This record gives sequence, structure tokens and C-alpha cells, in this order.
Amino acid sequence: MDNKKVWFVTGASKGLGRSLVKQLLGKGYKVAATSRSIEDLRKIATDEDFLPLAVDLKNENSIQAAVKETISRFGRIDVLVNNAGYGQVGSIEELSDAESRSNFDVNVFGLLNVTRNILPQMRAQQSGQIFNISSIAGFTGGFPGFGIYCATKFAVDGLSESLAAEVKPFGISVTIVSPGYFRTDFLTSGSLGVPANPLAAYEAVRATQHAHQEEINGNQPGDPEKAVAAIIDIADMENAPLHLFLGEDAYNLAYQKIAALEAELEQWKEVTVGTAIA
Repeated sequence: MDNKKVWFVTGASKGLGRSLVKQLLGKGYKVAATSRSIEDLRKIATDEDFLPLAVDLKNENSIQAAVKETISRFGRIDVLVNNAGYGQVGSIEELSDAESRSNFDVNVFGLLNVTRNILPQMRAQQSGQIFNISSIAGFTGGFPGFGIYCATKFAVDGLSESLAAEVKPFGISVTIVSPGYFRTDFLTSGSLGVPANPLAAYEAVRATQHAHQEEINGNQPGDPEKAVAAIIDIADMENAPLHLFLGEDAYNLAYQKIAALEAELEQWKEVTVGTAIA
């Protein structure tokens, strides 16, 4: 295990990000960690291998300053973990343009801006590992009330696959991490947006929202400490996977999506392949 690597972790003040930072520091890595609140980060550690950074992911100047300070302090960035993000519940009809765009601004464009500003350093090094924390909801979207959130994570998956092909010649690898339900505070009010103007007609959406807030929250089957330990281990592997699903629920849901897609492809094969120019 090469604990001389420098890690840059976004969304590090709680949840998987916080667990990851604590494990990394415990193993002797150098870690730059970002959050909107630097005070929350300072509660994690105070040693010289830890650089807490207050960053607004919607402000590229803020991101650029954080990357510059990290390189000035540690000399390099070896592993980027784009972990920052939040959930958004609400039907497509009831969520406003502002609510929808805000979720994209953090989950997609925040990730893009961080990646864009760190890639020059990784290209100069001719090495690097990027972990983009997506979700099983970025692979299968059959969750009523989570259409916008799923859309942000589908975007993360798509851009990550293209990114992996673009940066491979520079010795940089990309891994999409798709967790299922892990026992963090992701489903609490600070991490889950709800619609400002809910519509009573969407009974299935309200049921899904209630289930996530009142039943699933606090009872998720996944252990976040095991999840981040897996990420740390994979960062030291020579051939990291492009897709990493975490959790038995994610594993099962992924195979359900694959099976359904295969069945639909075969059912409609005649229509699909019959569109060629005769």
C-alpha cells in the first residue's frame, strides 16, 4: 500500500466522505478535504497531513484556489474522489427548474469543475486515479420520485465512461462507484432535498418519499466503513474497475436492469435491426 499518495476528497464533512478521510489519515495518507463548512472539517483532524478546504462547488474560482493550495502544500494530487452530492426527491412535474438545476449544479457540474481543474496536474504526473461517486440510481432509474436525482447520476456515469477513455493515454484511470443503500446521513434533511410544492396526485412519489425518510433512513444494510475501505484498496490496484457496485442491493438491482434490458432487446429485435437501409 503506497501511503505516500495525496488524496483530494470532496464532500468530506459527513457520510462516506468523512469515513474515507478518517480511514486515509489513519493509514498515513496525505488528504485534502473539501466541504462548504471548514469548521466541520476541522473536527476530523488537525495533523499536518490533513488540509481542510472550504469550497463552493458552484464556484470554479473556489475550486481552483483549493486545487492550487493542495498542490502548494503536498506537491501533487494522486487520487481524486468526487464524493460531494445530495439527493433530491420529487416527481418530474412538481420539481421546479431551480430545484432541478441545483441538483445538477452540485452532482454533475461540481464534479466536472473539480475534475477539470485537477486533470492538468495528473496529466503532468502521467498518473492518477479518479473515483466518481455515483449511485445504483445512475444505472437503473425505476425509482418514482427520484427522476432528477437519477438523471444527475446517469450523467455522472456517462461522462465518467467517456472520461476514462480520454485520460487513459496519460496513465489516469477512472472508477464509477455505484453504492446501494449505506447507513449514512444521506437520507436526512441536510442531504435530501424535498419539493417545495408537492402535488397530492403523485401518491407513489409521496409513498417513496415517506419510505426513504421514515423507514429506510437509519436501516440501510450497507456499512460505510467497509465501502470506503474497498475504495482505498482499489486505489492501489494496477487495473482498477471502471464500474464498482457496492452493496448486495446494488448488485441485485444491476442484474435486474441487465436482465430486463436483454429481454426487451430480444422482444423488439425485429424492429431494432429492421431499420437498416435495404
